[in-house]
Amino acid sequence: MKQLIGKYKLELIGALVGAVAGWCYWYFVGCASGTCAITSSPINSTIYGVLLGAIGFGIFRKENNESKTGSDTETK
Repeated sequence: MKQLIGKYKLELIGALVGAVAGWCYWYFVGCASGTCAITSSPINSTIYGVLLGAIGFGIFRKENNESKTGSDTETK
């Protein structure tokens, strides 16, 4: 479990930040008429924020040089 959390630490932090941002967006901006698919419900807005936060923070992950295939260090 600790390895899993350590491996996906950025995504988990992003999900938490996204959840807070999604709820804040619903609370402060929202949709008064209730016809907006994402912002009409705090649950929808929070879930959308979780997904975007996890994806957004996940793009900052550094790649492992050992896992790359076809690297330039191969001898010819």
